Amino acid sequence: MKAGIVGLPNVGKSTLFNCLSNAKAQSANFPFCTIEPNIGVVNVPDSRIEKLEELVKPERVQMATVDIVDIAGLVKGASKGEGLGNQFLGNIRECNAIIHVLRCFDNDNIVHVDGNVNPIRDKETIDIELQLKDLENVEKRLEKVKRAAKTGNKEAIVEEALLNRIRETLLQAKSARTITPQNNDEEVLMEGFQLITAKPVLYVCNVDENSAVNGNKYVDQVRELVKDEDAEVIVLSVGAEADITELESYEERQVFLEDMGLSEPGASVLIRAAYKLLKQQTYFTAGVKEVRAWTINIGATAPQAAGVIHTDFEKGFIRAEVIAYEDFVQYGSEAKCKEAGKFKVEGKEYIVKDGDVMHFRFNV
Repeated sequence: MKAGIVGLPNVGKSTLFNCLSNAKAQSANFPFCTIEPNIGVVNVPDSRIEKLEELVKPERVQMATVDIVDIAGLVKGASKGEGLGNQFLGNIRECNAIIHVLRCFDNDNIVHVDGNVNPIRDKETIDIELQLKDLENVEKRLEKVKRAAKTGNKEAIVEEALLNRIRETLLQAKSARTITPQNNDEEVLMEGFQLITAKPVLYVCNVDENSAVNGNKYVDQVRELVKDEDAEVIVLSVGAEADITELESYEERQVFLEDMGLSEPGASVLIRAAYKLLKQQTYFTAGVKEVRAWTINIGATAPQAAGVIHTDFEKGFIRAEVIAYEDFVQYGSEAKCKEAGKFKVEGKEYIVKDGDVMHFRFNV
């Protein structure tokens, strides 16, 4: 599962990507310095794994990760191939969610492709390009489906009706994610269309250091604009985050954050939000060899969770032994949880909860 960072050139995408992944994408002050998408595998900050490490004292610890992709800056006309349009749209189509970076700071030394700072216009520029590309794909699809619908094919009739609804929405300059599928068939179709504007989105307002805690007038404008979109808005000073990553020690970083009035780096907040946006959650395995966070889709069953470790675990699944994270921390060990009656044995139907500490029994 990948989340792609998008935005106009020079809004701070590559600097943000560098902060998240510590992989130095070339962040130069001119458009299109990111041509090939940079992919970073980023640890998901989680205080629970630190607590488990403290209790279990394992030989090693492995955190959950999320893939973040830095995609080239988009410009007007991208849907028609302007700038790096076609490449950009291909890269974004391969991502499962969108992190949309908006410039919400004034700085005469960093050029803005449209001459002045206006996050509302910037958002609309990107939205329109993505909507136009989706519209082009929807119309191509409609041409094929109409022929099948005329012959009375029931599936084609359902698809045609949904495509027409999407087309009308896009023509009103609204994204496909504003459409709610009315039944399971529509849900499956919607997924199959792979529309860019149907992907879940998270907005990152890149502000100056003084606005990192409370935002500014630009952030207020963005919040007002997206209030009906069911999308999270995160305020981040990308420049300050870059400075934090340059500091050597944990103590230095904490002092810097305290001076800014923050309890943790904004990058940590963003990574967790991206993880949530991708509909991911974590379960843990905790033994003396290793304490590890495993990533699963929200709603995964116990056998599916076991399959993340190895496909044999899923094929030969017998049962899962489960302790809730809160119980593990309260009682301090598996043995104490058993004594307290907090050790559960679950079967194939069990839906894994975020933070479950699990052990699988299987037979191949």
